[in-house]
Amino acid sequence: MYKIISPETVFIAEGVVVEDGVVIHPNNTVSGSTVLRRGAVLYPNNIVEDSDVGENAELTASVVRGAKVGRGARVGPFANLRAGAEIGDRCRVGDFVEIKNASVGEGSKVSHLAYIGDARVGKNVNVGCGVVFCNYDGRQKHFSEVGDGAFIGSNVNLVAPVKIGAGAFVAAGTTVTRDVPAGACVIGRVRQEESEGIRKKREGEQ
Repeated sequence: MYKIISPETVFIAEGVVVEDGVVIHPNNTVSGSTVLRRGAVLYPNNIVEDSDVGENAELTASVVRGAKVGRGARVGPFANLRAGAEIGDRCRVGDFVEIKNASVGEGSKVSHLAYIGDARVGKNVNVGCGVVFCNYDGRQKHFSEVGDGAFIGSNVNLVAPVKIGAGAFVAAGTTVTRDVPAGACVIGRVRQEESEGIRKKREGEQ
């Protein structure tokens, strides 16, 4: 048996599979070839279409189309899982994260404000706030790979095609254009400088 809270606000299309123990909160739309597996919870305001939502996974206020969500994963609020997104078991995909044609390995975290497209992210990877997988060069898409246990700091740009080795550390603010070896630490910021002349000009001094 499964539970639908406020059924008058929930739409489940014919053909959707809902297994035992599923809980569906108000304002959910579930359609296509979707499977909601045992114990999954749809908190309010999701759109789920042609997707596989794993056992005990949780979705909150997100759009999930053509995607797979692993066991115990937590998605949302305001995540967008597009076609080909595969979220591993016990992953965390947080607010304003978009994932397209990419896999995220077991236990990895993409907590907020990130884009992962055309990529494979390994297990237990941290993808920081503001990370962008730059997969499109204006003509074609390119693929990137991040190894198990890597740490990708906030506001990192990964310019595809690029590989980040297992256990590598990419410091916040880095733009990565070359492969990073396993276990390496890479930083690619412009050195911070102070200019008295610029300050005076901004303040109208002579």
